[in-house]
Amino acid sequence: MLRRAILGMIGAAALGSAQCALAQAEVQQLGADFWTWRSKTQPATSDDIPRIVRPQGWTPDWSAAAVAEQRKTLAGFEAKWKALADRPQTVSEKVDYRLVGSAFARVHWELDHVAAWRRQPHFYVAQALTPVFEVLLPPPPVESARVDQVIRLLDNAPAVLAAGQVNLDDMRGPFVDAALGQIAIVPQSLRDMERGLQAHANAAQRKRLNTAVEKSITAFAAFGRFLEAQKGKLPGETAVGSESYQYFLSNVALYPYTPDQLALMGRQEWARAVQFEELERNRNAGMAELPIGPSIDAVIGKLAEDERDIRTFLRDRKLLTVPDWAGHYNALPFPAYLAPIGWLGRTFDLTDRTRVGQNATVYLPEPSPNLGYFNLSITRDPRPIIVHEGVPGHFFQLTVSWRHPSPLRRHYYDSGANEGTGFYAEEMMLQAGLWADAPKTREVIYNFARLRALRVEVDVKLATGAFTIDQAADYLEAMVPMDRETAHEEAVFFAASPGQAISYQIGKLQTSEFLAEARVAEGKAFDLRRFHDFLWLNGNVPIALQKEEYLATVGGQ
Repeated sequence: MLRRAILGMIGAAALGSAQCALAQAEVQQLGADFWTWRSKTQPATSDDIPRIVRPQGWTPDWSAAAVAEQRKTLAGFEAKWKALADRPQTVSEKVDYRLVGSAFARVHWELDHVAAWRRQPHFYVAQALTPVFEVLLPPPPVESARVDQVIRLLDNAPAVLAAGQVNLDDMRGPFVDAALGQIAIVPQSLRDMERGLQAHANAAQRKRLNTAVEKSITAFAAFGRFLEAQKGKLPGETAVGSESYQYFLSNVALYPYTPDQLALMGRQEWARAVQFEELERNRNAGMAELPIGPSIDAVIGKLAEDERDIRTFLRDRKLLTVPDWAGHYNALPFPAYLAPIGWLGRTFDLTDRTRVGQNATVYLPEPSPNLGYFNLSITRDPRPIIVHEGVPGHFFQLTVSWRHPSPLRRHYYDSGANEGTGFYAEEMMLQAGLWADAPKTREVIYNFARLRALRVEVDVKLATGAFTIDQAADYLEAMVPMDRETAHEEAVFFAASPGQAISYQIGKLQTSEFLAEARVAEGKAFDLRRFHDFLWLNGNVPIALQKEEYLATVGGQ
């Protein structure tokens, strides 16, 4: 009898284990199917973190029929996901399940809440041209196959713009202004890009490239006339509204906060950053400003040297494991074919899931006191941008997470984890002593913190309608302070992409709370490098889910 009972328990345990394994496999397969589909349908964006590997021969399709097909396919995915709701058992399984739900929610957010495909004409500028920019972003040489990709995407641009004329039934005036500003520089941008590509194309390609460029320019002119004809009768409201914004917070980003709480958190962090910046300035009174690099070659050389020193610093201080297989973060001057279209996106090639181990590249302009906010800081000291964008920031975090044992965790879900980690890395390195001998750079780091804290208030107010784009630009210009052009670019980007600007500060705050709770839970057994290795490996997973999984693991020890 006892033997039979024991065998029964063993059999039940084995059955339960098999069921759990099956459930996890089903969730993983659903995620894999989704991401294969998403590679064909995800909108192109100027942001660097959400970039996705596209299938061979891909071209964007935003026709009404394609949008309807997106909705149909998404509904099918969601039906399968809901049918698996009671299957995940362990905390890790539940995290993976919720990740899939977050990915589905983001598609709803894009289609039904932000609805850029209906409201933002510059969305179609991005869908037509940003894929070209992304093809040209990896460093030289530019092979013949890449030139063919550029031609194919430019050939498709008129169809993208034609779809925009059909779909844009809820346009907003400020977004029309943004689009018209971009359209005005498209002809020069594309023709200069074409000239830059001449040396990389054969005679037949040069002819096809010229034809594609001129057809695109003609299509953009028609799109501009269409927008001008609509301009006078459009609403000025760009906000998604409080209800939609809360949908994003709860379902996409998985933040446990309300918009009011976010605004308060951001304001408190802004005050802290201002205080620390002023204390640092007072401490450094009389010191000369950091000099601007004498040449682009000097800045590139300094960046390469600093990047390697930072890797050594991370290892020596036992802050983070830096494997030798991880590529380096390097800089290059703008190639002649990329500089004219650099305005289409972040000019960082952070590699991708198919290029793990390769070096990343940031493209830099010639040093000048007239550069914008971030590029000027790089010419003075490259280390702040290395820490945020390179190592240990975005490039390194993505490199590590692209090798995660769970395929679901190799993908982008929300900027809160990625940007939060990048921002957290800045203060981590500051407090660890990286800039102990660089007082003027410490001022830069605190000023960066001031900007990122202000972005929270700007994001919330733009999303809920308390700020117009011009008011947000005025606020950033005065309160950071920063140059007007950068302030306006940021305001337009944040209005068009609500929820992105909060990610730096809120993700960092969540990370700091996560660390504190882990330290208390583990006591003297807590190991900072082990904690950071977990954080970086899971760097695509919303921080709330990371914390839940990590603390459950600690509790089980």
